Amino acid sequence: METKPSERVHCLIIGSGPAGYTAAIYASRANLKPVLYQGIQPGGQLTITTEVENYPGYPEGIQGPEMMVDFEKQAARMGADIRFGLATKVDFSQQPYKVWIDDEKLIEADAVIIATGASAKWLGLESEQRLNGYGVSACAVCDGFFFKGKEVAIVGAGDTAAEEALYLSKLCTTVHMLIRRGEMRASKVMQDRVFKAPNIKIYWNTDTEEVLGEKKVDSIRVKNNKTGETQIIPVSAFFVAIGHQPNSEIFKGWLDMDEAGYLKTIPGTSRTNIEGVFASGDVQDKIYRQAVTAAGSGCMAALDAERYLGAKEIH
Repeated sequence: METKPSERVHCLIIGSGPAGYTAAIYASRANLKPVLYQGIQPGGQLTITTEVENYPGYPEGIQGPEMMVDFEKQAARMGADIRFGLATKVDFSQQPYKVWIDDEKLIEADAVIIATGASAKWLGLESEQRLNGYGVSACAVCDGFFFKGKEVAIVGAGDTAAEEALYLSKLCTTVHMLIRRGEMRASKVMQDRVFKAPNIKIYWNTDTEEVLGEKKVDSIRVKNNKTGETQIIPVSAFFVAIGHQPNSEIFKGWLDMDEAGYLKTIPGTSRTNIEGVFASGDVQDKIYRQAVTAAGSGCMAALDAERYLGAKEIH
């Protein structure tokens, strides 16, 4: 098999959500001539979110996919070279750093900004995917507002699920919380808060069998895995809070990450344990996971990369 020639770039950005595009805007303005590869889901998680109402500057709200098109256009206008393609392998052993795109094209980069994001974990039901964006959501903070005064369900048993159930309980009449085992994984303090909320109804030992509804969610069918008894609960929304998976697989062995796979950055910066490799957005943030915080960290990564490249050229 013939080896394809490599391409040398000054600044490579991997990923294209709010973090990647913001990094591209800043890097372009700093004349770093960034090349951005969009990855498997151009625009990231926001492309599966319908209405975004909590991003500053959009007083009427905006559709997630439309907002990502705006981000992309702005990055392109600043001069970013935006390309389709998925980073499939890296070699950070020496500079320039090597990144393979779609297993074939080799890019050599002086600085790398990682903005590969995270993917919500799903239960794996066909109906969950079909109604995603039509009452099924993996982000209560993003979408809970649209179900004000309605009954909703949430599945999950950790701190995030508890937090999201409490958030929903302030907006919705009843929150049906579905827990697969006979106990919660959430911290004691979070559990206590959930138990004290009068409108959170907990279903122990409960599996979700199906999300029901033609065009939008109208109910769910659940089964008690101890008794085998099934029941249908009428709800307007179904929130999945069983965690996120950072898209960091290809960096294993190169970059420091926590036990869940989130990339570790030096606090207050976007720097990783390898100089010249920066991480931003949800691949390194398991706490906030908002479009606005991802954009902010993309800005940090570009500024950090600019300083790093500037210092290197001086010496």
